[in-house]
Amino acid sequence: MYLQAAAGISPQPSFEQICSSPVVYPGNRLSCIEPDYTRRIDPRMIRRMSRIIRMGVAAALDCLKASGIGMPDAIITGTAYGCLKDTEVFLSKMVENKEDLLTPTAFIQSTHNTIGAQIALLLKCHNYNNTLVQRGFSFESALLDAISLLEDREAKNVLVGGIDELTDTSFALLSRFGSYRRSLADSTSLYEEQDRGTIAGEGAAFFLVSGEPSGNDYAKLEEIDTFYKPGGANRTEAYIRDFLTAHGIRMEEIDLVITGRNGNAKDDAVYEQIERAVFKDKATARFKHLCGEYPTASSFALWLAAHCLKEKKTPAGILWSGMEAAPRRILIYNHYQNTHHALYLLSAC
Repeated sequence: MYLQAAAGISPQPSFEQICSSPVVYPGNRLSCIEPDYTRRIDPRMIRRMSRIIRMGVAAALDCLKASGIGMPDAIITGTAYGCLKDTEVFLSKMVENKEDLLTPTAFIQSTHNTIGAQIALLLKCHNYNNTLVQRGFSFESALLDAISLLEDREAKNVLVGGIDELTDTSFALLSRFGSYRRSLADSTSLYEEQDRGTIAGEGAAFFLVSGEPSGNDYAKLEEIDTFYKPGGANRTEAYIRDFLTAHGIRMEEIDLVITGRNGNAKDDAVYEQIERAVFKDKATARFKHLCGEYPTASSFALWLAAHCLKEKKTPAGILWSGMEAAPRRILIYNHYQNTHHALYLLSAC
């Protein structure tokens, strides 16, 4: 399918430009740089929206504006955590008020499908609307749902997004499990030393996709595939080779490989073996020092790859090895906690 437009809100100034000069963050937590919402959303509605809803709605509206299409045939969102802040507010009030005199607003807005529903309400869109909640496969599931609609001719264009937020509570809980580095000078030092834990992140990325070219597309998504708990780096290597063979892809046809390296020694060991065995001598890049680690981080990688292909350049801040100034074909390989693995193949239009 074709990516007609792409918009994202992330810890980088991605709402305005590609990440040519990465913003450096101290410590082990990245937070989104949010735009001026009043330029995109009615201020009277903004005050009733939680932070994640504002990010999702703004990214979706900007994506539609860039595509020139005002009404999508379908809206599909993928999120693992949903509206965490609203969930926290409701649960906190329930404890504080001893389950008495509870207002339902926070509960209503805490459900995972609130973001997609809010976008539809603003657009007055009564078309297909679905939210996929599949942990590390949430965004991939949303894309596969969109592909099904396009293949079945049930939609001509689909608005697809991946979004997750980081709150103080979720950051504290995941830190207790050892998910994040205990000590990290800043985001640029994430890959300098291999250690336990990564850097926390969040983001929202939306795409308008179609089964037909528009003549001004960002990129073409040729293939997407996922695999679950492969059972070791050797099995992962075999699966990636099978993916390339099944789709008739030769390594010399791929200009750039973007991997989900996140600084966690256990997670990066998989990428290191794959790079040595499968992607040897290929230009490689990484992206999680820009957006952090979260279940739908692959949506940021897709946003980044789409912009690289459209603008015919690779930001120096993402390159890991080799040099590819103007890629024509990009392969993305990402895994979340070595459980949910995803492959994307994109080409320039």
